[in-house]
Amino acid sequence: MPNVRVDLEHCGYDVMVEPGCMLSAGDQIAAANFSGRAALITDANVARHHAEPVMLSLHQAGFDPSCHLVPAGEGSKCLEQLENLCRSLAESRHDRRSFVVALGGGVVGDLAGFTAAVFFRGIPLVQIPTTIVSQVDSSIGGKTGVNIPEGKNLVGSFHQPGLVLVDPDSLRTLPDREFREGFAEAIKHAAIRDAAMLDELAALDPRSRAVPADLIARNLAIKARIVEEDERETAGTRALLNFGHTIGHGIEAAVPYGALLHGEAIALGIRAALSLSEQYCQLDPAASRRILDLLAKFSLPLTLPPEVDPDAVMEKLARDKKFAGGAVRFVVLDAPGHARVTNQIPLDALRTAIDALRTDPA
Repeated sequence: MPNVRVDLEHCGYDVMVEPGCMLSAGDQIAAANFSGRAALITDANVARHHAEPVMLSLHQAGFDPSCHLVPAGEGSKCLEQLENLCRSLAESRHDRRSFVVALGGGVVGDLAGFTAAVFFRGIPLVQIPTTIVSQVDSSIGGKTGVNIPEGKNLVGSFHQPGLVLVDPDSLRTLPDREFREGFAEAIKHAAIRDAAMLDELAALDPRSRAVPADLIARNLAIKARIVEEDERETAGTRALLNFGHTIGHGIEAAVPYGALLHGEAIALGIRAALSLSEQYCQLDPAASRRILDLLAKFSLPLTLPPEVDPDAVMEKLARDKKFAGGAVRFVVLDAPGHARVTNQIPLDALRTAIDALRTDPA
């Protein structure tokens, strides 16, 4: 199957993309030389479908696993749940020889990853992503963290997994909305690095859960190569992954967490970024329309809900970690597959782009 390798300066790990690999998770983790006790962290929704087979697999591979549940949804990505998990692990007698298995979507991956980063000052981590967002994007790269009222992902740590197991079959259990929202991240990858993938995504049937393993691997390879170039986002390359995220995160943080799913907010952010790219980078409007049509194909929103206050979006955006020295590092497209970072987008242009989201795209 189309596995992906992530090679970093101080570590490296494999990403297995294979239908059914979740059922052999224990053997795969043992083969990757993990040892000690396993702490499975998941949410209540994912647990109903997948916790029992993963726990059984860990038992059969000789591990002594415990299971730790958090409520489903973005609201769990907070300092309170981080403390609850650390205390739960301590109560279950986990120690520095234990490791965390994150089973779930992006929220679980970020929260469980941050737990692994800080528990006993850092223990190993396995990611088993179960949503499109996490399978094509957030499960690799090592960014972990939680939200605070002032903004998304403002508290966190880089903590790379030692192994990632991507089972496309797990997507079959997702509700429709949660399934579709993840394609915003795949469309983002195509827009910034692989224009040919836009055609492959356009050929998919949004009603089908049979997402090709090689398409997932192709997305992961795009992110892996960018992370290898700029693991801690110091050289600027990794910032390309923020296409659509500057305004998207502002929108997501300006409403109660969970009112908009991550991919839904990012779709709105991508529309705004395309508009700014046309204005400041001469992006062909036909290229923008191609990407917007693809977002619409997966029923992703392109119009800002009326209850979202643009002033609140701007306030959240100004607190975002992508601001440096009072200027925003904004990702724009010169053409599909060719993205770059600029600090030349004025704040009033960002505000105008956000206001424009209140009307239907032309």
